[in-house]
Amino acid sequence: MTPEQFSSAVLEWFDQHGRHDLPWQENKTAYNTWISEIMLQQTQVATVIPYYQRFMERFPTVESLAEAEQDEVLHLWTGLGYYARARNLHKAAKIVSQEYSGIFPESVLKLEELPGIGRSTAGAVLSISTGKWAPILDGNVKRVLARFYAIEGWPGTTANQKQLWSYAEANTPHQRVGEYTQAMMDLGATLCTRSKPSCLLCPLQQSCKAFELGKTDQLPAPKPKKEKPVKQTYMLILHQHSEKEVLLYQRPATGIWGGLWGFPEVSDLRDTLNETGLELEESSLQILEPMRHTFSHFHLDITPVKARVNTPTDSVMEGKALLWYNIEQPENVGLAAPVKKLLQQLADS
Repeated sequence: MTPEQFSSAVLEWFDQHGRHDLPWQENKTAYNTWISEIMLQQTQVATVIPYYQRFMERFPTVESLAEAEQDEVLHLWTGLGYYARARNLHKAAKIVSQEYSGIFPESVLKLEELPGIGRSTAGAVLSISTGKWAPILDGNVKRVLARFYAIEGWPGTTANQKQLWSYAEANTPHQRVGEYTQAMMDLGATLCTRSKPSCLLCPLQQSCKAFELGKTDQLPAPKPKKEKPVKQTYMLILHQHSEKEVLLYQRPATGIWGGLWGFPEVSDLRDTLNETGLELEESSLQILEPMRHTFSHFHLDITPVKARVNTPTDSVMEGKALLWYNIEQPENVGLAAPVKKLLQQLADS
């Protein structure tokens, strides 16, 4: 199958079976496409749709996003995970608004200079919003190409990445490039899925080497697994005058849950005063049911502890932004997923 036959087969399939009614397809601007592409990284379409709709309702333009407070951006992102995406989104919006007068640059290299945008995302934004030729290689496209060409090993190796980009470039047509980009993402998401691909419905099946070799269940090879370490923490759910108001602090801008609001944490409950400067009323300590939160590179075992704090909070945790969060009248701030879950449990109890 030649590259021309490859793209023609994909586009013909897309015209009949592709997704044409996604919210970000209604108005294919660089801004809308960029927001959707960032949200779709590591996240499925069904999950993204309501987040995208709420986000675009609040931030309809790149200028409105640039002018927003980071807390509000993170609040609207709460639950989507990988919060660095939201922080980079906010930074990039400021750059586009201030340095490019609100107009996204129309080159892959210039787009890649913006925070949080890699080559594939830049290609998707450019091809979909302008129709300019720009290949992409997101997870879905990698899977399609790795199977079609029967590329052995994990696609993330340097050698395999180089080979896959070469195939992505060769197969990307110069006509209808935006639709081809969407078609390849759809093909990987709906037919050439990670498990149990629908090969009999695939427009590329007759020339797919993985299908021919009976290896669609083996390719692409998964990333070599490493045993995830387990870390432990105590999350302190602290109240002072009312149990309906609990103490949150804003985490550092970088690192895990950067910029989000969370409960004070300690590694040893017996050392709370030294670790936080907070003196807890021992008789009020209540250990709640532990929970596990899994990151890409480690598990975090969380033990929530409710307690009354005796120390005036304005004299402790110096240099940290603090907030008495009213469970019954929640503020629009970005919350880490386990914190949001615990706050919901408190509200329901």
